Amino acid sequence: MARKQTNDRETLELLFDKAGVCRLGMCAEGAPYIVPMNFGYKDSCIYLHSSTAGRKIDILRRNDNVCVEVDLDHELVDSGAASTCGMKYRSAIAFGKASFVEESTGKAEALDIIVDHYFEAMPHDYAAKFLEAVAIIRIELDSATVKEHGY
Repeated sequence: MARKQTNDRETLELLFDKAGVCRLGMCAEGAPYIVPMNFGYKDSCIYLHSSTAGRKIDILRRNDNVCVEVDLDHELVDSGAASTCGMKYRSAIAFGKASFVEESTGKAEALDIIVDHYFEAMPHDYAAKFLEAVAIIRIELDSATVKEHGY
């Protein structure tokens, strides 16, 4: 049975902690654009790293309203009949505003959050040239919906 929860912070944080990919949804000139990205999550904010140029950056500079999606625990449920097969999953969709972290210290802190999401005990050392060349996108979440089906 599907279950929607708009204020289930514990499940939301579990999803952001365990998910390997965050899908970033944006809108430019009335058309949707979605990009799968590596990410980090802390204190109701999602952090993304990117090159400093490209379609995603151009869109975010014009429109800071974004949607992010994560999902996990996918499992096909084979009931033996096509009309009753289904999928078990957990997902979260969140909405917020994107901004760019400009200062080196803030970029390094955001990169630490992203690296820690994927690797335990990896040294955090960023050359000044690297910090200058990377764009860090910070998304402050306004609202979220958590959905589970089959669990």
